[in-house]
Amino acid sequence: MISQAALNAILNGTSAVLLVAGYSAIRAGKMEIHKRFMIAAFAVSTVFLASYLIYHYRVGHVVFHGQGWIRPFYFVLLTSHTILAIVIVPMVLVTLRRAWLEKFDKHRLIARWTLPLWFYVSVTGVIVYLMVYQIYAP
Repeated sequence: MISQAALNAILNGTSAVLLVAGYSAIRAGKMEIHKRFMIAAFAVSTVFLASYLIYHYRVGHVVFHGQGWIRPFYFVLLTSHTILAIVIVPMVLVTLRRAWLEKFDKHRLIARWTLPLWFYVSVTGVIVYLMVYQIYAP
């Protein structure tokens, strides 16, 4: 059985893969496939967010045990991840709403920012997990 922290990392990684697939689909002109991948990425990210909040409500603060040069690297990564994770939620909602309302010109304008930030948050979430729970575990 996997831990809830590992599940959260899997959900983050899955979201990143779905985002890349959605981007690839729209670049290939396959709008319906793009739509399905992006809705799936949103659903997986929503499940992740709920799971993450429940996990941290239960366990509280998790300490990073790395020492030396990796410590400031980790905290810079964590800080950028956390700030962008907060910023990305309303951006995703606006981006999806514009697509839902078929305002594709406005959708594209914000999606150009939303996609790379969402991808960054998903990937750095996996990296944070690996650093805290696998590489520098107590």
